[in-house]
Amino acid sequence: MRTPRTLVTLGLVLLLESTAAFAIQVRHAIDLQIPPEGVVQRLTLSDESQLFGRVESIDDDSIVFRSIADVVIRVPRASILDLRATSGRTVNGAFLPHDPHNNRLMFAPTARSLRRGEGYFGVYYVLPFVQVGVTDRFSIGGGTPLFFGEGAHPVWFTPKVQVLSRKHVQAAAGVLHITGIEDLEAGIAYGVTTIGSDDSAATIGFGRAYSGHGGGGILMIGGEHRQSRRIKWITENWFWRGEARGFVSGGVRFLGERLSADLSLVVPLVDGGAVAFPMVSFAWHF
Repeated sequence: MRTPRTLVTLGLVLLLESTAAFAIQVRHAIDLQIPPEGVVQRLTLSDESQLFGRVESIDDDSIVFRSIADVVIRVPRASILDLRATSGRTVNGAFLPHDPHNNRLMFAPTARSLRRGEGYFGVYYVLPFVQVGVTDRFSIGGGTPLFFGEGAHPVWFTPKVQVLSRKHVQAAAGVLHITGIEDLEAGIAYGVTTIGSDDSAATIGFGRAYSGHGGGGILMIGGEHRQSRRIKWITENWFWRGEARGFVSGGVRFLGERLSADLSLVVPLVDGGAVAFPMVSFAWHF
């Protein structure tokens, strides 16, 4: 007979599988049109190389594409793997795409939302996690340790809904719910607001930790600043009441087209002196 913990773990496995299948279906799209003025398109060719620019004309068997560098090429339709509008900005003649992992800081979520079909899979040491956009406003995910002690295997789920989306202000609410440890059902219900641009922003969140033994309030203050195409600086700081009063952290995110690597130092706020320890994570955007 399956135990509740087994059923929860099985549910997470099914979530991961359905997430991957859903992402594969929507990963590639060909939005073949001449875009409005000011819109930048990302053209991915069949060899996975990419160009940023805009479609200038469309024929029966090819398109004419003008890149950001003002290079005009004719591309056969059969060579187009993906074509879609993208967001970002032009700096010194080069297009700087938006951070594909901007819906989270090091650990905590920002108020930005994944689009429908977008998602990411990542790992903190031996703690894998996944999140996928079900709609443009709602995403869901989860994770579980690869190794844990006998008799318990925690699993967490992370539904999140965006309630406000403006150019420079977003707001969202969600839950981090943990189960699978004997009879413990615990987590954090939170609200979060992000103010700023895709490159430089501040995020503040208020949460309520809950469990069978009560709960307490949590304040999270974070920020991010993009230095270059591949480098973004991030700070994330949690505060609560108790002997351990939270932690402060800061680090760097190395950005790729889909893969990011985060390296940070975390300092717990405890009496007896500050000790920093490193935190490393990797995430793949799909």
